[in-house]
Amino acid sequence: FVLYCGVAYPVLAGYPVSPKDEEYVLVNNKCQCVTVTSKFVPSKENPDEEVLERNIRIIVPLKARENISDPLSPLRTTFVYRLSDLCKNCDPVEIELGGVIHQAQQGNSCEEPQTCYTYDRNKCYSSPVPLLYHGEERRVPAALTPASCFAE
Repeated sequence: FVLYCGVAYPVLAGYPVSPKDEEYVLVNNKCQCVTVTSKFVPSKENPDEEVLERNIRIIVPLKARENISDPLSPLRTTFVYRLSDLCKNCDPVEIELGGVIHQAQQGNSCEEPQTCYTYDRNKCYSSPVPLLYHGEERRVPAALTPASCFAE
């Protein structure tokens, strides 16, 4: 199994799992519960040679809802993982071109919303709940992930 993150850039940088570890995290997608790591290991054919080994860990949340913001929606039965989407890096970076600093994104199609199978603790999820106010029922948004919904 070979993982390529992007056609133009087949090499993907990562960060070490721990300071003394030789294993690097390439993808850590908390939204879809996927972690991709890589490390060099001795070749089975030639022990004097090292080959790059990549490991993909997928945790399937069994009680995920079809609509994560609606606790009453039916349970999700289909989970789709596209490696090209997992490897996409949409965080803006600053680059210098001709003495001027520009903001650029490293990924394509970053405008498309990502399907979340579990709560991404960095995002605020809410769901409307009924509230009785002066004898009248109103629907107000209630935070499902409170820590992400309020500024510290």
